[in-house]
Amino acid sequence: MAIQVVAEQEYLVGTPTMIEGPAPKGPFMAVFEDDGDTGFFYALDTRVEGNPLQDAVHIYNSANVTNREKPVLAVIGWSIDNKKAVLLINDYPH
Repeated sequence: MAIQVVAEQEYLVGTPTMIEGPAPKGPFMAVFEDDGDTGFFYALDTRVEGNPLQDAVHIYNSANVTNREKPVLAVIGWSIDNKKAVLLINDYPH
């Protein structure tokens, strides 16, 4: 599947990080967050007032990730129809 890359960032697992990836067209946004303890990938619909969160996927517990001292590359991409998002961490899709 071809994707439209909308965000790329290097970070260290376990370091608070937030990466926002809005869909190129439409109201959707994907967000990756490492709060220091866990990594989550969120789907948001910006048309929804109050709580736009539509879904969340647990990606990892920081304490269980090997090689945490090495930077990783997170990429958020969208499908051509702007309805499906992917999180790639070091080229591994989530």
